Amino acid sequence: MGDAVDQLLTQWGRERPDVDVGPMGVIGRITRLSRLLDRELKEFFAGHGLERWEFDVLATLRRSGPPYELTAGALNRAAMVTSGAITNRIDRLAARGLVERVHDEEDRRSVRVRLTGQGRTMVDEMVGPHVANEARLLAGLTSEERDRLAGLLRGLLESLGDTSIG
Repeated sequence: MGDAVDQLLTQWGRERPDVDVGPMGVIGRITRLSRLLDRELKEFFAGHGLERWEFDVLATLRRSGPPYELTAGALNRAAMVTSGAITNRIDRLAARGLVERVHDEEDRRSVRVRLTGQGRTMVDEMVGPHVANEARLLAGLTSEERDRLAGLLRGLLESLGDTSIG
């Protein structure tokens, strides 16, 4: 039967048989999969009253360990967005009472973003269902296939220099 990318590759093979379009098969599938997963995750989080980016920021703070705080710069690097975008995200989360800005005790000029009790409760309540949803999305693969795919993707990310979250 094949997937949509197989159709694209067939068309290119017919129109440009002189070009090896094999790389399009990998990149095209990763791109399409990213879009499908983004849509699924957006719907999942919307069903819980959250935006995906909100969960990402809250989860980043939660997994940082006590006292569940980071600088805006560290959050920015983890989120891979502009400094203006992270400022806007922090503002919106603070308005909802999920994070707070606190002055760094060692450097009063520096501000840290801290998960509030309400924010911690929210992320703790969401992480289990979120992982279950991700398992649902990967249900078409066996455990061994997931492990193999994770290893292949890890190798590709490492080759492109993506070896640190911050």
